[in-house]
Amino acid sequence: MKKTGWIIFGVVLLLIVMAVSAFVGTYNNLQLMDENVNSKWAQVENQLKRRNDLIPNLVATVKGYASHEKEVFSNIADARAKLGGAMNNNDMKGIQQGNSDLSNALSRLLLVVERYPDLKADKQFINLQDELAGTENRLAVARKDYNDSVQQLNARIRTFPTSIIAGIIGIKAREYFNTPEAERKVPQVQF
Repeated sequence: MKKTGWIIFGVVLLLIVMAVSAFVGTYNNLQLMDENVNSKWAQVENQLKRRNDLIPNLVATVKGYASHEKEVFSNIADARAKLGGAMNNNDMKGIQQGNSDLSNALSRLLLVVERYPDLKADKQFINLQDELAGTENRLAVARKDYNDSVQQLNARIRTFPTSIIAGIIGIKAREYFNTPEAERKVPQVQF
């Protein structure tokens, strides 16, 4: 009887150790995934800030050629302020909307540029435009990386028994960085 008791105790102890090990492994994995999402989001914010910082130089260059386009300049300033405020508040929807507004304002600025051939040939403007294009590309990559890491975390959180552990430790599903509906429309090109 003593031998059977020790076997039962050993099996129960082994099951407890396995359960604790599984919990710890899942906990650590979720923490790593959560930190990866945070890191990817920091890169998105970094690229948004870089773009935000480039825009005043671009605007200043264009202002010299097109000083009467005040509405375009004020729209850009408003969009930059809106995006900056949303970034300071970590407001995902506000960041997405601010990013959309800023992209639209930049599009209008580039339309203004088309009316001024001397400006399009200006070296400073060309350099700034190249910097902005590079930043837009880096931003697209950062958004993709962020959304990929969010997808991995959200998929993991939705599986059983990880969903229970995630609920216990307070890790919640993250929001994707989506493109607003207005930016998804196909632009009309007229000749």
